[in-house]
Amino acid sequence: MNSAKISARHILVDNEYEAKDILKLLKEGKSFSDLAQKFSKCPSAKLGGDLGEFAQGRMVEAFNATAFTLTVDEISAPVRTRFGYHIIQRYK
Repeated sequence: MNSAKISARHILVDNEYEAKDILKLLKEGKSFSDLAQKFSKCPSAKLGGDLGEFAQGRMVEAFNATAFTLTVDEISAPVRTRFGYHIIQRYK
């Protein structure tokens, strides 16, 4: 198993259409942290969606698989997990 760690933030919503709307706002230049605080249903919302640093395998499978393929500052397409739809941004 890869022992590398990354740092990421995310926005978690219930529906794919919400995630797509938020993705559109991000592409228009809106702040990831501001949108996370406003829309994310995860407790990390108050931290701008910041999940901090984590190792491979620490998050649910679909989230983990996507997060570890992102380059620094890259934002994912919506990722579905049992919690809802995530938009993930790797920052380290």
